Amino acid sequence: MIRRMLPAAGFAAALMAAMPWSGAAAQGAPCAFRGSLDDAYCDADRDMTADPPADAARQRDPSVLVFAYTPVEDPALYAQQFRPLLDHLGQCTGKRVVYFQVTSNAAQVEAMRSGRLHIAGFSTGPTAFAVNLAGAVPFAVKGNAEQYESYRVVTLVRADSPFQTLADLKGRRVAHTSATSNSGNLAPRAFFPAQGLTPDTDYRVIYSGGHDRSVMGVNAGDYDAAPVASDVYNRMVARGQVRRENFRVIWQSDPFPTSSFALAHDLRPELAQRIRQCFYDFRFPEAMSRDLGGNDRFWPATYARDWAPVRAVADAVNAPYNRAAFDAESRRELEAEQRRRQQQQAPAAAPAPAPAQPRQP
Repeated sequence: MIRRMLPAAGFAAALMAAMPWSGAAAQGAPCAFRGSLDDAYCDADRDMTADPPADAARQRDPSVLVFAYTPVEDPALYAQQFRPLLDHLGQCTGKRVVYFQVTSNAAQVEAMRSGRLHIAGFSTGPTAFAVNLAGAVPFAVKGNAEQYESYRVVTLVRADSPFQTLADLKGRRVAHTSATSNSGNLAPRAFFPAQGLTPDTDYRVIYSGGHDRSVMGVNAGDYDAAPVASDVYNRMVARGQVRRENFRVIWQSDPFPTSSFALAHDLRPELAQRIRQCFYDFRFPEAMSRDLGGNDRFWPATYARDWAPVRAVADAVNAPYNRAAFDAESRRELEAEQRRRQQQQAPAAAPAPAPAQPRQP
């Protein structure tokens, strides 16, 4: 099977017409129960995820399956790392499989909502947005032979800094990742106050735009501290992007589930089940296992059970996974990206200094 990465613009233009937004067709359809799901979806079996369309004519069986992984780090890293999985899915399903590179959590959620994305790995916090607003149905998480992968929120400071506890960070520069991130924003807001540090009161939250950016910012001295996902930090150390001895962890949380792997709710049930089994049967080759933290397989998972701790954090900080919150985060992500681009372009746009004039006698 052919596996390749499609640029976002070309991909969208090619598939928008062929893949109508199934959610729009569901608007107004009879629904006995939908819980926290958007009006486009129904949850008759009350498992907290969208049911497949009752009308078989609205169930999709695409000739091309599109996969995207969360942009928690440099998105380009994963196109190569997930190639063995996509090759396996192609052979296992008999369909062509392509990788869609996304640059933000909001873009990934919208791609599934619009019908342009069939399979996705969502990071922990945005998983709930994908479930409620895009009809995503989580079914797997990465793991090893003993258990599925979890992560902790770790608060990093430079090893040569004076900070020993969270309370020491009052008035300092502390980076959060993005507003929807469980480990990079919501969990710190839920847990830090009990440790003597209240975000937005004891320090002004600075959104870095990603876990890797937070880590690199602490390393460079741009931030005094940053709460990040331990799995992202550990992968950066393993790849040699940063040195562990340059950091100190001054606080860590209990474990959370790591990124979910989810299907679009409106895939034909036989195809959805086939994709699930393809994931469960797959074993990571050595290089992929090394790149993904030593994991070598996918474990079955459910949103209702395995994401309960994540929903509890959101409830604790009154951060519902609804459309209003998602739209606000989308605007923040767009504004942050525009600022980063302006900062990158500023040196190139600056006028060259005028040549020195000879000093007048």
